[in-house]
Amino acid sequence: MTAPPDDCLARNEWICGAYLSSRRQILWDAVLQHLQLTAVSVLLGLVIAVPLAVAARRWRWAAGPVLGVTTVLYTIPSLAMFSLLLPVYGLSASIVVAGLVLYSLTLLVRNILAGLRAVPEDTRQAARGMGYGPVRLLLAVELPLAVPAAMAGLRIATVSAVSLVTVGAIVGYGGLGNLIYSGMNTYFKAQVLTASVLCVVIAVAADLVLLGIQRLLTPWTRAEPA
Repeated sequence: MTAPPDDCLARNEWICGAYLSSRRQILWDAVLQHLQLTAVSVLLGLVIAVPLAVAARRWRWAAGPVLGVTTVLYTIPSLAMFSLLLPVYGLSASIVVAGLVLYSLTLLVRNILAGLRAVPEDTRQAARGMGYGPVRLLLAVELPLAVPAAMAGLRIATVSAVSLVTVGAIVGYGGLGNLIYSGMNTYFKAQVLTASVLCVVIAVAADLVLLGIQRLLTPWTRAEPA
């Protein structure tokens, strides 16, 4: 028996409006999980990366080990990374978050450190001359001036995390990756395409949001009107 001409699900078409309407809640839950895993991972990575970058900037002997370790972590394949973390976190969302945090450190630490190193020494000396101590100098001068480089790393890390979350489908916590994985196993075209497109939309939207935040935080970098 052939499928009805108006039944795109029965015909297993790539583009199918019926899939969107009938699986709306499933898609919404997958998107929420994808966003949560990405946001938590990147924020935790940022919390860890900032002190590491500051330490590498302040003590030159620390720069080599910090950059070396974070670079090695980034070279570990995602499946191997999750396998190594499995004994610690088990089959839970934490294993995905931990893996993404480790991956994000390479991009975040390098860019934050590059931003801190790019702060002119004359600016530091001027701030010290005005009575700025080390902590105030870092918070009021160095970190704000390092924002453009740091945000560049944050944008790349976020887009990478959106992509890598899908690998979490192997442990059941992959957001839209769960739908992609199950759709590929059953050759469910509409599910694979829809979930993949949503991943791209999330990545582009996240990048644009972070770009907007960067522009708000760094008004001095905007080109002046002619």
